[in-house]
Amino acid sequence: MPERLSRAEFVALMAMMFATIAFSIDAMLPALPEIAGELSPEAPNRAQLIITSFVLGMGVGTLFSGPLSDAFGRRRVIFAGAVLYIAGAALAWAAQSLELVLAARVLQGLGAAGPRVVALAIIRDLYEGRRMAQLMSFVMLIFTLIPAIAPAIGAGIIALTGWRAIFLAFILFSIISVAWLATRQRETHPPERRRPFRPSVLAAGIAEAFGLRQVALTILVLSLTFGMLFTVLSSTQPVFDVTFGRAETFHWWFALIALISGTGSILNAQIVMRLGMRRVVKITLAAQIAISGAMLALLYGGLLGGTALFAAYVAWTTSVFFMAGLTIGNLNALAMAPLGHIAGMAASIAGSVATVAAVIIAVPIGLAFDGTPRPLVLGVLICAVIGFLVTRQLEDPATDTLKETTP
Repeated sequence: MPERLSRAEFVALMAMMFATIAFSIDAMLPALPEIAGELSPEAPNRAQLIITSFVLGMGVGTLFSGPLSDAFGRRRVIFAGAVLYIAGAALAWAAQSLELVLAARVLQGLGAAGPRVVALAIIRDLYEGRRMAQLMSFVMLIFTLIPAIAPAIGAGIIALTGWRAIFLAFILFSIISVAWLATRQRETHPPERRRPFRPSVLAAGIAEAFGLRQVALTILVLSLTFGMLFTVLSSTQPVFDVTFGRAETFHWWFALIALISGTGSILNAQIVMRLGMRRVVKITLAAQIAISGAMLALLYGGLLGGTALFAAYVAWTTSVFFMAGLTIGNLNALAMAPLGHIAGMAASIAGSVATVAAVIIAVPIGLAFDGTPRPLVLGVLICAVIGFLVTRQLEDPATDTLKETTP
């Protein structure tokens, strides 16, 4: 095992850890109509809870994954999370009711929190400030390739063997990614830096994080950003299907959206070193307000229809995912900048609160689907406005440096 991975391999490995989330969500999108028809024919809109139940489990698990990694090391927690993830996938594969599938997805989300949070802590162990934000942009760039191909993989699996086999693909993906980590990445959190896992320690970490105004406000903006992202993720397949009648080609359109929006991470890597994290986030949210406001005006004004309206919707959806590439990595770096001494716990607190809050935002908007994209676009617009107003209160931290550390 090498003392330290090359930058390219490290970025690729961390991206695969993060991609566990994207693959687990996006590969399920083409399956929603089939799941609704088989397990919830009387209320097909409930099938989108397949997405948010996974996100909920991930959010809850995120609160504990970081502190556990601070206490027992990064690698052990990722391995334990993989066991839960695989168990949840196996249970969902065998489930005969929507309720049991949803419970299994929560368990799967709990397990997925391990690679999601601990990968971020590993990055923070080795990098900080703008250098961390830049590396996160490269990670997010590779991460976006998974959403581009995951729906197509899901559609292919459904065509060959049915929707249940998607969960077997999740098991295989987890085994490959964990084996890579086990054989190539050394532990980055040595025993002498570990903190015991006790409720009092976790409570103290939460109090420290939310006692810092900068961190608390950043987590609020991160919650709103995740809320916009998960709202679109859970609702866009029904829009393609019901509103525009394009269910059969959904995975190709989604791939196009993901590939285009992935350039947001490339752009962020180029500009964050010069402009700083807060300014990039503020400009991006302002642009999203303008784009969502224009889209809402088109929908309520009836100015477009047919193919033109569909093209506008695809462009709007792309803008939301593009926004994620310009905000999420920066917001994580901003939230963790003052908390490097508890990096794992900081990643857990920020990720857990933001993810659970995002589910609270996304579920009612998704269930409000009325056959048009209007509730979806209105929800995103409100989140963008609030996020922009809060971002104006943030400052680039004093530790916004180019420092690079060693494990």
